[in-house]
Amino acid sequence: MALFCNTRTFILNHLEPLARQNPHVEVVVKQRNHKEPIVRGFYANNRDKVIALNGFEVTGIEKKVQLLLDASGAKIKPLKRRTVESTTEAARGIWSGLHADRPVL
Repeated sequence: MALFCNTRTFILNHLEPLARQNPHVEVVVKQRNHKEPIVRGFYANNRDKVIALNGFEVTGIEKKVQLLLDASGAKIKPLKRRTVESTTEAARGIWSGLHADRPVL
């Protein structure tokens, strides 16, 4: 289990000071046999966010936990794409299958 030693190091050395700095956050450590380590945030708007911690160094795990603490839990909305709404009708009108010519077989 050398893969998860960074997560174990974070739990042993950094989790207690983090819990003391954030008394409004409940910290639960739960063993997950034969599964990758995760950190999960539950938010007041009944949403949760899960981040896998495999492959991260201790500082990377600390950044991911801080990301969960700073997040609001709101759903991520795209900023660039807006729906196009036309103020006029289409130049060609509305197509209808009832007005189209029947195909010749």
